[in-house]
Amino acid sequence: MADRPTGLDSALPRPRSTSHDPGWDLDATLVLVEDDAGDALLVTEYLADSALSLEATWCKTLAEAQSTLASIRGPVCVLLDLHLPDVHGLDAVRRVRSVAPDAAIIVLTGLSESEIGLDAVAQGAQDYLLKNRVEPETLGRAVRYALQRKQVERASAALQAGRLRAEENARLERGLLPTPLLREPADFSVVARYEPGRDHALLGGDFYDVVQTADGTVHAVVGDVSGHGAAEAALGVCLRVAWRAAVLTGCVGSAQARLLNEILCAERAGDHVFATFVSMRFSPDRRTLRTVRAGHHGLLVRTEDSVDWYEPEGGMALGLLGGDVDAEAWPEASLSTDPRTAVVACTDGLFEGRTGPRTRLGESGLLDLARRHNGRGGQDFVDTVVDEVTALAAPAGGLSDDLAVLHLAWERPV
Repeated sequence: MADRPTGLDSALPRPRSTSHDPGWDLDATLVLVEDDAGDALLVTEYLADSALSLEATWCKTLAEAQSTLASIRGPVCVLLDLHLPDVHGLDAVRRVRSVAPDAAIIVLTGLSESEIGLDAVAQGAQDYLLKNRVEPETLGRAVRYALQRKQVERASAALQAGRLRAEENARLERGLLPTPLLREPADFSVVARYEPGRDHALLGGDFYDVVQTADGTVHAVVGDVSGHGAAEAALGVCLRVAWRAAVLTGCVGSAQARLLNEILCAERAGDHVFATFVSMRFSPDRRTLRTVRAGHHGLLVRTEDSVDWYEPEGGMALGLLGGDVDAEAWPEASLSTDPRTAVVACTDGLFEGRTGPRTRLGESGLLDLARRHNGRGGQDFVDTVVDEVTALAAPAGGLSDDLAVLHLAWERPV
């Protein structure tokens, strides 16, 4: 490039193009990384003569460019020379991507280095231009297409990440919400409902399980791991599987709570993670309900005539005092029941949701709602209650937390 002026300021002059197509308007920032003042001026002139309505911010070194890129928000296109005072070759592409991974990069290279342009594209650049063959129209199109390619690349990556997240969530949900293990002929009714709080697309650690052992006793659990995300959901799966293994090996009551506490402390990602749960045992004679409660709230107990809130004596949430805690910290409670009694256990997502800017449904609100629908059968009762809770939360932005519900009852009294 001949007749190159020197002594340019970083704010390059931009002659106005004689014609402009509004279809070429781009809401983006253009950064030119070029140490040669003559080449920088020519690129600026070509931009002015193109149909683009963008001005270039000129950086003479990669360090200067990295500082500039770190402050830019929104779409950005980088015109990048590979021979700079502080970097040489393809490392320039890698370093730009490290500080601005969403930037569209167009490499500027010499005619004798066309192969390095292809290598730059393989390293993540969107395009390359030969300096001696740059024209206003080709430069304008390259910038526009590079930005569009980067936008498509980001959208495709987000779509793939969404698919992978959905697949991971589906696998975790299957682990958190298993099929009840009941013996044939089944004489126990289990109605389960789970609703994810998807405002932030994060899976929670709500879990439940139901197992009937050989003596006819039905064991059930509902639990909730603090926090949201894959790690919390995986911990919920771990606790649910541990609970089922404990039941099948005869570990119940207070000893079961102690075991789950030890497992949580061994498996959690940090000391701040805790979990609540309520474990229930329905005796084969249909007349006794035994519960162990660890930091969890109470249960709804349904009879033909009423619904009551039952909150038995319990212990602290799992993980609050470390792994070495005596089983007596979680006492087992016993409740005499009618063979036609139904028990509803849930996670706090069912009643902690907002019903207004400063109000929540709360346990009393849930109890009132349940009493209004006590005449409904198990499935209808659960669906109606959950649907009304969801509708109440809608004006305040919808469910903010996952919720899990179990409706448990003997099908035929003895």
